[in-house]
Amino acid sequence: MTDIRVHGERVGPTVTLGLLAAWALHDAEELATGPRWLGENLPALRERFPGVPEPVWSAMAAVEPCEFAVAVGVMAGLVGSAAVAGHRTGGRSGFYQGALDGFGLHGLVHIAQAVAVRGYTPGSVTSPLIVVPFTLWARGRLRRAGVLKPARARDVALGLAVAAGATVISHAVARRVVGGR
Repeated sequence: MTDIRVHGERVGPTVTLGLLAAWALHDAEELATGPRWLGENLPALRERFPGVPEPVWSAMAAVEPCEFAVAVGVMAGLVGSAAVAGHRTGGRSGFYQGALDGFGLHGLVHIAQAVAVRGYTPGSVTSPLIVVPFTLWARGRLRRAGVLKPARARDVALGLAVAAGATVISHAVARRVVGGR
């Protein structure tokens, strides 16, 4: 694929396929720390946040490390597909741009979680170091190339909903795969 130039700026593979690379670095942190951290902290979280519905806590407690790893693999397929769509279209793909925005918003959620618990949460190290900076940089490159779709408040809500939905789908597929063994 040749790089597409608009307004003199190039949207190359670092911008598009870089989404998958940044995501992989971020999810490596989650894979390395998530299951153990949750097992160690779930009782304290339940006590500290009593307003969270019990089904949420139960669902979190039910996630086995193997299921978590498979869910990360499923999400890799989704993020990889979005990155390839972005690469093939010179960054114009709505799927790619939506995934990029969802990734950045996901990073902000991790940062908010760390603030809420006043400490480390899985994903909170790479979010301010990789997730948010990559997203802002890639969006800037897309903007300079003239291909960035304008983001509205509705798009932010949709981006968060899509990221949450992709997470739910990834875990549902993972539970089915792991449960089928």
